[in-house]
Amino acid sequence: MSVHSEIKKITTETFREMKRRGEKISMLTAYDFTTAKILDAGGIDTILVGDSAANVMAGFETTLPITLDQMIYHTQCVVRGTKRALVVADLPFGTYQGSPEKALESAVRMMKEGGAQALKLEGGSEISESLERILKAGIPVVGHLGLTPQSVHQFGGYGLRAKDEAEAEKLLRDAKLHESLGCFAIVLEKIPAELARKVSESLSIPTIGIGAGAGCDGQVLVFQDFVGMNKGFKPKFLRQYLNLFDEVSAAVSRFDGDVKSGNFPNEKESY
Repeated sequence: MSVHSEIKKITTETFREMKRRGEKISMLTAYDFTTAKILDAGGIDTILVGDSAANVMAGFETTLPITLDQMIYHTQCVVRGTKRALVVADLPFGTYQGSPEKALESAVRMMKEGGAQALKLEGGSEISESLERILKAGIPVVGHLGLTPQSVHQFGGYGLRAKDEAEAEKLLRDAKLHESLGCFAIVLEKIPAELARKVSESLSIPTIGIGAGAGCDGQVLVFQDFVGMNKGFKPKFLRQYLNLFDEVSAAVSRFDGDVKSGNFPNEKESY
C-alpha cells in the first residue's frame, strides 16, 4: 500500500503542495488500460501518456511519426484505467509548433476526446505563444526542456544537452519563462545533474527528471524500460526494476512446450 493512499486524487495543486513539502513526485509512462490500472494500484503519482508510444508500442525509431488521433486513443485507454494518478498526455510533433491557433485546437481535442488532465509540450521560448494560448484556455501544462526527443534530428541524436554555458543559461531562462507563463511542472531530460539542481531550486514549480540527477523534485521513466521489456536498452540513467523480457520469453517457451506435448490443458483446466 502506497504511503500516499490516503490522497483521493492527485491534481496539479498536489504537485505544488509536494514541492512545498519537499516530497518527491513519481511518474511512469503508460499507453493502455491494463498497465495504467497496475501503475495506479501501485501508488504512482503521475501517469504520462508519452509520445514514446511511437517507440515502445509502434516500433518507430523516433517519436515523430505518432499522430494526434493515435495519442488521443492511448490517452483514452489510460484514463479508463486510472482513478488516483494525474494523467498527463504529450502533444505530438507538429500539433503545436506551427501556430498558437493550431496548438490550442490540438490541446482542446486532447482534453475533450482523450480525457487528459494535463498536457506536456516540448520546447522553450520557441513555443511560448502556443504555451500561452493553451494556458489561457485553462488547460494545465507541463513543460519539457533539455533533450527534447521531437527535436532529435536538429540535435543530431539523443546525447546529453546543456553541457555548454550558453545552452545551460537558455535552459534556465526557458524554465523561468515556463513558470511565469503558468506551467505547473517541467520535465528536465538528460542534462547535467548540477544544472538540474540549480533549475529546480530556482523555481516554485516542481521539476521531473529523467537522466537529470537526484536534485529534481521528481523522477520519470518509460514503463517498458523500467520493467526490462526492452532488451539491451540500458542507458546510464535507467534503473531496471524487473527483467520482463527474459521472464516472459521463458514463460512463452514453457507454454509452447506444454501445448506441443499435450500437457496443456489438463483435466482440471477443461470443462
